Amino acid sequence: MSAQDKDERIAEAVRLREQGHPEQARERLLALTAEFPDCVDVAYQTAWVHDVLGLEAEAVPYYERCLQRGGLGDDDRRGALVGLGSTYRVLGRFGQSVETLRRGVEEFPDDGALRTFLSMALYNTGEHHEAMQILLRLVAATSDSERVRRYRPAIEYYAADLTRTT
Repeated sequence: MSAQDKDERIAEAVRLREQGHPEQARERLLALTAEFPDCVDVAYQTAWVHDVLGLEAEAVPYYERCLQRGGLGDDDRRGALVGLGSTYRVLGRFGQSVETLRRGVEEFPDDGALRTFLSMALYNTGEHHEAMQILLRLVAATSDSERVRRYRPAIEYYAADLTRTT
């Protein structure tokens, strides 16, 4: 099978997932995984479809595989880091979630999704102060609300130390 045929089969599976047919997408991706066990694109899409189906434990090895081998484009790498970090969190593996999401934020510091999921994982590990700092900074930096923008300096000031009262 040519690389083009493989890419077309991956694209077909993605379309099925996006059109609300994740079980059919999963079948196709599992077949592709058997044929191309080292292909990071197949591993990433297989992880994603397992997550969509609520099969988080089954998604983990595919996420880990695609991230360990390298070769994903930046958008897919971001998605894989969010996916794995979020999946670890859902499975109660909070430490691994924080570790994965911190790595993602280090690689992609401007990614608001990675920072949001990191804040949730930090909350689960009892690191409430850091979780709130991340969220407050994200709100201050990205909000379209005129009122939030007006108070951005104050939000950023207090985000630095939530115990401040002045």
